Amino acid sequence: MICVVLAAGYATRMYPLTENYPKPLLPVQGKPILDWLMEDIDKIEEIHGHVIVSNHRYSRHFQEWARCSRLQRPVHVVDDGSMSNDTRLGAVNDILLAIERLRLEDDLLVIAGDNVLDFSLQSFVRFAKKKDASCIMCYHEPQLEVRRRSGVVTLDRDFKVLRMEEKPDHPQSYWITPPFYIYHQRDLPLLRQSVADGCHADAPGSLFAWLSKKREVYAYNMRGRRYDVGNMSSYHTVQRVFRGIHMPV
Repeated sequence: MICVVLAAGYATRMYPLTENYPKPLLPVQGKPILDWLMEDIDKIEEIHGHVIVSNHRYSRHFQEWARCSRLQRPVHVVDDGSMSNDTRLGAVNDILLAIERLRLEDDLLVIAGDNVLDFSLQSFVRFAKKKDASCIMCYHEPQLEVRRRSGVVTLDRDFKVLRMEEKPDHPQSYWITPPFYIYHQRDLPLLRQSVADGCHADAPGSLFAWLSKKREVYAYNMRGRRYDVGNMSSYHTVQRVFRGIHMPV
């Protein structure tokens, strides 16, 4: 399995802090956001390589981060060539670019690089391996307004995805999906037709929603808390929450 980190956004809501520096490399309690994720993922037995997809403006920062990284698995930085928020390729196109450019044929763990978790992703990987299918993460969200801004899945008793919608006005369930996905290797050739079929290129959840109509896919019930660093307020919150906390072994 290869880990693909989506890190090509421009984080305009956090300007001027991120105007010339990538959000995933901002420090949280002394180490980059990305390190909180990658130090855990690098320990997962099934993972044997990492790919960071960046835009051109921030590519050199990720190259330097990779050069200094202490990760055991190899790290490849893919530059998607975009230079501004207006010309960005979008998360779905960045996933497809990584697959094509590096000729990826393994299972893929695809994650957004601007999140901090208080749990390990190992159980998610094991869940997908047991199901032998593409999988998404999910958690129960009671607030209607939050569900309206999220991907929402309807599940059966075995957590098979029956339906997935992006930002629905009338959510059909309480299960929402953070940006953590596992794509089975047999599904990768199918993903190439997603954009042509109308998949929203800038919303990674739309790719999985599209796939859920083509394949039997499953959702994993998230076993902890996820902190999305989307603006300055959430950045200050995660700094406070993670004071003195270490990732699980």
